[in-house]
Amino acid sequence: MTITRQKPVDLARRLSARGRTRAASGGGWRRETYRLPREEARAKAREWFDLYPKAAYMTEIEFWRECADGEIEFTIRRLPSAD
Repeated sequence: MTITRQKPVDLARRLSARGRTRAASGGGWRRETYRLPREEARAKAREWFDLYPKAAYMTEIEFWRECADGEIEFTIRRLPSAD
């Protein structure tokens, strides 16, 4: 068995490649997008914050907008686990 010595540049390349892969996959965040009437949208957001509290999962509404038909479209994100 041969032991190969790695240089710091090799480590930097590995970490850089891993960072690009993780960024392409969403960076570890779980996201869901919904388009619901206003009251249902509020209820869905409350449900997420009850299941995944902001303090533990960093849950947040990442994006929202009111559509022309009066519905609310929003994306909510959270971390996959509370570490």
